[in-house]
Amino acid sequence: MAGKKPVFFRIIKSIVSFKYPGRSWIAQPILAAIAMFVCVLISPVLAQAPLVNSTVHQFTISEGKTQDLVQQGKKLYEAGQFTLAVKVLQEASAAFRTQGDYLGEAVTLSNLCLAFQQLSLWNQAEKAIAQSLNLLKSLKNSQESSNILAQALDVQGRLQLSRGQSEAALTTWQQAAGIYQQIKDTAAFTRNQINSAQALQVLGRYRQAKKILTEVSQTFQNQSDSSTKASGLLSLGNIMQVVGDLKESQQVLQQSLALAKATSSDQIIAETLFSLGNTARAQHDKKKALDYYQQAASASTDSTTRTQAHLNRLSLLVETKQFADASALSSQIQSEINNLPASRMVVEAKINFAQSLMKLNSCTSCKTIPPRVGNPPRVAKVFSTEQNTDSSKFLVNFNGLGLLPRNFSSGRATLLMENRATSPSSPSVLETSAQILANAVQQAQSLQDNRAESYALGTLGNLYQINQQFTDAQKLTQKALVIAQNLHALDIVYQWQWQLGRIYKQQGNQKTAIAYYSEAFNTLQTLRSDLVAINPDIQFSFRESVEPVYRELVALLLQTENESIQHQESQKSENQKNLQQARFVIEALQIAELDNFFRSACLTAKQKLDLIVDKKDSRSAVLYPIILPDRLDVILKLPNQNLRHYKTVIAENKVERVVENLTEYLRDVTRTSQVKQLSQQIYDWLIQPAEAELSKSGIKTLVFVLDGALRNIPMSVLYDKQHEKYLVEKYAIAIAPGLQLLDPKPLQKVKLNTIIAGVAAERTIENRKFPPLQNVPQELQQIQSEVPKTEELLNQKFTEHNLQKELQSAPFSVVHLATHGEFSSDPEKTFVLTWDKLLKVKEFDHLLRFRDTKTSSAIELLVLSACKTAVGDKRAALGLAGVAVQAGARSTLATLWSVDDEATANLMSWFYKELKAGVNKAEALQRAQLAVFAQQKSPYFWAPFVLVGNWL
Repeated sequence: MAGKKPVFFRIIKSIVSFKYPGRSWIAQPILAAIAMFVCVLISPVLAQAPLVNSTVHQFTISEGKTQDLVQQGKKLYEAGQFTLAVKVLQEASAAFRTQGDYLGEAVTLSNLCLAFQQLSLWNQAEKAIAQSLNLLKSLKNSQESSNILAQALDVQGRLQLSRGQSEAALTTWQQAAGIYQQIKDTAAFTRNQINSAQALQVLGRYRQAKKILTEVSQTFQNQSDSSTKASGLLSLGNIMQVVGDLKESQQVLQQSLALAKATSSDQIIAETLFSLGNTARAQHDKKKALDYYQQAASASTDSTTRTQAHLNRLSLLVETKQFADASALSSQIQSEINNLPASRMVVEAKINFAQSLMKLNSCTSCKTIPPRVGNPPRVAKVFSTEQNTDSSKFLVNFNGLGLLPRNFSSGRATLLMENRATSPSSPSVLETSAQILANAVQQAQSLQDNRAESYALGTLGNLYQINQQFTDAQKLTQKALVIAQNLHALDIVYQWQWQLGRIYKQQGNQKTAIAYYSEAFNTLQTLRSDLVAINPDIQFSFRESVEPVYRELVALLLQTENESIQHQESQKSENQKNLQQARFVIEALQIAELDNFFRSACLTAKQKLDLIVDKKDSRSAVLYPIILPDRLDVILKLPNQNLRHYKTVIAENKVERVVENLTEYLRDVTRTSQVKQLSQQIYDWLIQPAEAELSKSGIKTLVFVLDGALRNIPMSVLYDKQHEKYLVEKYAIAIAPGLQLLDPKPLQKVKLNTIIAGVAAERTIENRKFPPLQNVPQELQQIQSEVPKTEELLNQKFTEHNLQKELQSAPFSVVHLATHGEFSSDPEKTFVLTWDKLLKVKEFDHLLRFRDTKTSSAIELLVLSACKTAVGDKRAALGLAGVAVQAGARSTLATLWSVDDEATANLMSWFYKELKAGVNKAEALQRAQLAVFAQQKSPYFWAPFVLVGNWL
């Protein structure tokens, strides 16, 4: 697994940042000649705060020196030299206290809080802002002090959000908003509202966040054209990217770019081009992203922005395997980075650069960097494993000759390679990476920036891991972990725990590897609720930086179980422990994937895993297929029995190829024979090994917690060649996004009260043409004949407003939507068509969960007929699970592809007839599918219907 590396500082510049990510500054109020700046959490604008009363102009000598300290602290802060900034600000704060200038002291303490946050010194940050607020609240009320108080509250809100206290952050920002409105500071209020939108999206309140952003957007539109407006739009575009509104982000950023060009704001032009590149990358438009990054680098008048643009472009060139261009650009970047002054941003840039070079080196097809043959050469140690008597820091070892003092600042780090094939004058890519990282560690230590030092050390440990120098890799990673743990920086901690797990796994020490992987998993579970707030980039790199932790841990647990199963009886309990842990991790991965889909940790587990099958439905079995790189594992849960486990040794790409081909053939009515052939293979992998156990246990329903590409095919179509039966002919079938998320409740105990809605006519919405669904009226009529208590919204009547109005008027247990829709791994492309708009998945939360608490708590069943999964999207069915969860319905019945609407109408009629007869939902769907199967043998007509969620 040497190729699996965690993402440390992401190459993509933080989408909530500007030149200095997440940094703010409140300037001293007593210098009328000096502008006062505040840059709130998500705003790139260094907004000018109100000038102080003009009567405060005469200063004593000590006051002048204090102001020099303030300005020095500001410059150090903006240069990323946070430790030095802290020292200077502490001195300034003490001086203000001595002078009796409590307003100056309060402002300085607020800025000190910001510097502490950058160093992840959370307790010190909390103490500083608490002291600042106490001082401000004790001062005589004035517009000036009120303005500073509001800015200090903004700083406190940012601290709370960074610590995962999203609700508290929102409350704090709302307090600040009240002050800004009272003193009529429109610009500050606007920035404050953008901050509140950030907190709301972390809390999963997307509709409220979008409402605020829409209002902010209108505020900007009403302003006169200026560079300030361009900066504001840039900030708004960035936050829209954070909340996942990528299309809106692109539009707003284009407005910012046009305005910046009109006002000749060169640096804003560069920053906006950079953000457009990040948005295009998030939209998977890599060609456009590369072009934007190139334009940003060319337009920038600032060396740091130019370097960042080049770094993003380099990472994307490597990702898209444009190795010749990447190699050429890397030489340019190395020259640029070497000329930048030391700061955290520069340390981060060097780490990013080294990571891209490491990825470039790992590509054996790169023509500019020939692959190595035989065992990898050893990289000379760049750090001593011993510690300095005066410091716990590792010392940089230059020239491979020995330790040099910490204050060494001249010369460049050059590393020797043992048995190196290349000449000393032509260092390899790994040597260059190690050289850059050694320098990054040295700079982080000189800045006393522990967070940056942890990243640099850990990344260097990753380089040694890749080069199979495991002892050095282990020591460096362990040191990085200790630093991160001392900072309580969980978003870094899990990465080094994961890396140590990989190092031990590569050495064959599975027990220790599992221990570190388990620690990384537990850290992620703790971090989950505030993952978005701490590191917004993780939501876009989930498959690279989070998901592998879960999968690799499961692989280790199941591999250990396989090896131990041949041992004595005493091993059985350990096997069960490993299987239970593996199942729990897979369940957690299902939730984490949905969190990432929504870009918010808004899901909570409702119950223990075995409650339903052991207590409420003893005729159901749960299967967990798990796709791993070299095999397909299945964990089977039978009622009131221990877990079972079996596997098929098969490459992941072969599984995906079979699923992809089956998906294609299922949508073709003429390919029934090919469907049987391919679905038989999947049957043999998932069902055949458990046939005897399922039969012996009297199982009637199979519940699948599906993984990866398997989500895109209906399990009902799996074919048992021996008995010449599809799976639906043997079992009722349901899909669960995880048993923890289910809230079991039989529908038979709920009155069948239904609202039906649909669009039958041809529609064109958002430049997309949707053909007519001629049988929708017939489908709705047939449902009405089976379920007398229904309300109908057809064509023009089916709008979001009318649906919401009906839902609020009565406690409907079933919502049936017969209309076009699409499920995608992108929430922006997951929608249901109403008469006048595409209803996006994030809007379902407000629409369907909004219930009068006196009437009903949840919709029992949401039916989405005529919807489909996006063609070519391997994770499209994630959108289906997202809709099911976001709607708040206990169960969702949907179609995986657009099927003949006459067959759909007939199936739905049968389905409701069975429900009315008292059959549970899974069995009702099975009987309805078999009724259609009796008339149409091709799976095209009956197979696309899947039941997600509670099957009772």
